[in-house]
Amino acid sequence: MTNITDQGERIIHYGPYPELTRTALIVGYGLGILITISIGYASLILGFSIEGSEVAAILGFGILRGLMHRSSIIENNINQTIASAVNGASAGLMFTVPALFILDQTNFSPTLMVLSSIAGGILGIAFIIPLRKQMIDFERLAFPGGIAVATILKSPGAGVQKAMLLVTGIAISGIVHFSSQLTGFEYWNIGQAINLPDYMNGIWYVSLMTIGVGFISGKGGFSFIIGGFACYWILAPILSAMGKLPGAEALAALDTNMPNYLRLNLFRPAGIGMLIGGAIMGIVLALPLIVSAIKSMQSAAKSKSALSQDEMPIKLLYAGIIGATILLFIVAVLSVKDLGIIRGVIMALLGTIWIWVAGVILSECIGRTNWSPLSGMTLIGVTILIVISSGHEDKSVAIISSVMVGAATCVAMAQATDLMLDLKTGYLVGASPKKQQLGQFSATWLGPVVVMVLIFVLHKSYGLGSEKLPAPQGQALASMIDGILGGNVPVNKYIAGAGLGALLSASGIGGLGILVGLGFYLPFDIVLTYSIGTLLRLSVDHIKGERFSEEVGIPVAAGLIVGEAIVGVGFAVFKIIAGILS
Repeated sequence: MTNITDQGERIIHYGPYPELTRTALIVGYGLGILITISIGYASLILGFSIEGSEVAAILGFGILRGLMHRSSIIENNINQTIASAVNGASAGLMFTVPALFILDQTNFSPTLMVLSSIAGGILGIAFIIPLRKQMIDFERLAFPGGIAVATILKSPGAGVQKAMLLVTGIAISGIVHFSSQLTGFEYWNIGQAINLPDYMNGIWYVSLMTIGVGFISGKGGFSFIIGGFACYWILAPILSAMGKLPGAEALAALDTNMPNYLRLNLFRPAGIGMLIGGAIMGIVLALPLIVSAIKSMQSAAKSKSALSQDEMPIKLLYAGIIGATILLFIVAVLSVKDLGIIRGVIMALLGTIWIWVAGVILSECIGRTNWSPLSGMTLIGVTILIVISSGHEDKSVAIISSVMVGAATCVAMAQATDLMLDLKTGYLVGASPKKQQLGQFSATWLGPVVVMVLIFVLHKSYGLGSEKLPAPQGQALASMIDGILGGNVPVNKYIAGAGLGALLSASGIGGLGILVGLGFYLPFDIVLTYSIGTLLRLSVDHIKGERFSEEVGIPVAAGLIVGEAIVGVGFAVFKIIAGILS
């Protein structure tokens, strides 16, 4: 077997190309930790997560091919499979666990939360593996994200070049954010310089990471921008003209300013409602895909070739499912005192069933549209769980146990969709499905550990739900829990927002209600900076072409995310250490 390098050198391989190697495992773990920290940190600020497979594939080329001179693309495919599997826990836990901190329910066991998430990850992977042949071999679902990664893997020279661009982005973003943290120049009040009314909020967040996310999102993030501008540059001026905004004395009595008053009392509650309404409507719109997913399960069950020598043994999958379900039950019972055996059994079984159904639905959605209503499925799952546990007289019991099992379901759904994307990539580059599945299982334990440590570090330094780390999905989940348990919440604003979010999502544009809702919810300074990245992407696409954006712009933008996140987490760790030493 012969391979020609980019420099024309001839390399002869005897036997199969290396694939699931110790090197791929170690590099995958390392890149997985880096990506998980970066994307997890970003999701607490922006409220949504991005797929880590492409970043892992680019960095993998830089390490495996650029530094270690290894030429196997299927080894790099395993590397990115492992790295993205580690990152699978970032969205799952960042969308759920912050709700406990926001609700001041911090008396939970981090160890049990990690075990619950690992159990969920195992279930998500085990349930989705039998559907690989049906979705990828027979139905030939597109999985656009998987195709994008396969394109990188098939272009070794471009992969190394992209790795260099990504590292450059990391360096630039890291230096800028380090300087920003040292000088305290985190916000730039341009509105004050041009005499913009304070209700229009002309403060910009100094963040290359936010610009990078906007660039990667491209025109898909335009709805997010519309939501923010509609709040402060359309609705706020209208309210001012109608005399509906408080004066300076009233604001002073409330010890706040106009932008904060508008966000906390009007736009954020409406935004949370839009997140919930948009997510639920997304599930309703996905009903045809749900039917298709159920048919896929039935076809896979009837097909004798649904699992072959290319797959992991079915008995091993059954063992994993049974073991993870038992672990989920143990976690539910031990998570809080006096939950009860019966409630624990019901929560574990329903959590397991929801993982199975939701994982298949989300895989079908992302396979056809590249959009996954993960937040909506999580909200529905936690709602079911909290209704079951809400009969307990102690509300903290209901909240902690529900979020504990809910986090497991969210991690499971993220792992299921991530594996299917990676299996699509493997299908296109000639990888072994069984080895990819083993790689995914081997990394399931690491992500929850990394994310849980990250959550506690960031909360201790900045506070989850604060202006620094808004945690929008956690806020939405916390508000929903408050509403179910009869808390004091602005129900009318939530209902109005939910109706608007549902209407927007009913337009047929994937996730429209959620994206506009995030624009309502997040501080406008983030939206303003994000808009730079989006407009920059549109301009580059128009002037230089989409190929240039994909080959040059996206790797640099990904580096901007990683660089700022690393420095941000580094400063958080420094603050904790400094506090201990003082």
